[in-house]
Amino acid sequence: MISFPNAKINIGLDVIEKRPDNFHNIDTVLYPVDIKDILEIIEAQDDNGSVRFTSSGLPIDADAGNNLCVEAYRLLCGDHNLPPVCIHLHKVIPVGAGLGGGSADAAFTIKMLNKLFSLNITEQGMVEYAKRLGSDCAFFINNHPARATGRGDILEPVETDIAGYILVLVYPGIFISTAEAYSSVTPEKPQQLLKDLVMQPLKQWKGTVHNSFETTIFTKYPELREIKEKLYGLGALYSSLSGSGSAVYGIFDKQVDTDKVFSGYKVWQTVI
Repeated sequence: MISFPNAKINIGLDVIEKRPDNFHNIDTVLYPVDIKDILEIIEAQDDNGSVRFTSSGLPIDADAGNNLCVEAYRLLCGDHNLPPVCIHLHKVIPVGAGLGGGSADAAFTIKMLNKLFSLNITEQGMVEYAKRLGSDCAFFINNHPARATGRGDILEPVETDIAGYILVLVYPGIFISTAEAYSSVTPEKPQQLLKDLVMQPLKQWKGTVHNSFETTIFTKYPELREIKEKLYGLGALYSSLSGSGSAVYGIFDKQVDTDKVFSGYKVWQTVI
């Protein structure tokens, strides 16, 4: 069985407060985008271990035992009698870019195992498994635009009027871990709720819909600020760091020529 785990972008991200468990309460809108890994899971033909993991494409952690796809398989094994499997991941979504690729891979593994072995886990049941793997893993079970609060695992549907616009996503090859981003951010309760701001027309988002990580991340990596400024220079209606970075995106009302402006960067351009 083959599936195509997709990336996400964050539309706004307020880091509100640090929790007693050392995580943070946040408020953000998660939006799926058409940039995808390729994930294959087949039942193993031998008994040499319960799970065999291989990968291709972009490099990932060499320790396959720490891969979230493997963790998802082992998590389900705790409640279900799963046979040995072979998992192959072709990585397209860059790691440390704020695009949720690893979380998507884990969530899609849960969905694939559920279907492949007829486990009959409900959607809510899969969401609960996904929450145990990572804060934004649960989003990729339903995989529709959602407001995420709490640690990012409390989801509610959200309607944003951006369907049909053009997304330009720029990845500069910088790795930013979630731990690094949160270590320097200053939590602050916003004056206006993000869910109200994103219901406004897209042209009003600039200057009102913010990402809390930009202040410190842009100071440490000024190249990312420059990318955002260049996206606005090309005519973006809205531009932002995605999640904790390092990918930066712009939303446009038409296709744009990015070749000269972002030469040497990885750039995707797709319809939202």
